[in-house]
Amino acid sequence: MLINYSFIGKLAVVLLAAIIIISAFVLLVAVISFKRRKLLFPKTILFILDVLYTPAKIICQTFFIRETLIDEILIEFRNAVLLEKYKQTTGKKILIGPHCMRHPNCKSRCDPQIGYVCTKCGLCKYAKIKKACEDAGYLLFIIPGDRFVKKIVKLHKPKKVLGIACFEELNESMHAISTILPVQGIPLLRDGCYNTDVDLKAVVKKLEDDTNV
Repeated sequence: MLINYSFIGKLAVVLLAAIIIISAFVLLVAVISFKRRKLLFPKTILFILDVLYTPAKIICQTFFIRETLIDEILIEFRNAVLLEKYKQTTGKKILIGPHCMRHPNCKSRCDPQIGYVCTKCGLCKYAKIKKACEDAGYLLFIIPGDRFVKKIVKLHKPKKVLGIACFEELNESMHAISTILPVQGIPLLRDGCYNTDVDLKAVVKKLEDDTNV
């Protein structure tokens, strides 16, 4: 049986073009929804962008659009899709934040099982975040990397997770965790590996809004 390589080549080109067109269209709808703060077809767009994540990133690179926009949109849509389930879920709840938000003079040491333990010294925002966590019934984990996320979830078996991280790591972790647990995420205002920052009011509000134990 002869293989028609010409047909296979044309089919591949057509499929590639279709993927690019669909990715561009969905990305356009998602961006418009995101900018207007009125999310259209959140579940559908979330599913398609998860599947076409890489093509969407390539489109952003091609047209000099910041790549983190895709992650920012996915975080926003995933938050919206999972919000009600998150609010209704009771039981153990945890907040996972990055170690890079710690003050440079922080004396806390990293435990190989739970990460850094905040002593509420007041040098960084974690002191107020930990207080808000205690008031809302959350356990706080400050981790040195996204590899710790699965370890924390596996070890402590929470019923839901609130995460703080840079756009890419937060989107990746939320995508992984959301398959087994309801999750919400708050992206950093300033990312990097050192001296990062988060909107403290947004974190406290998210904690205060969750009254389920």
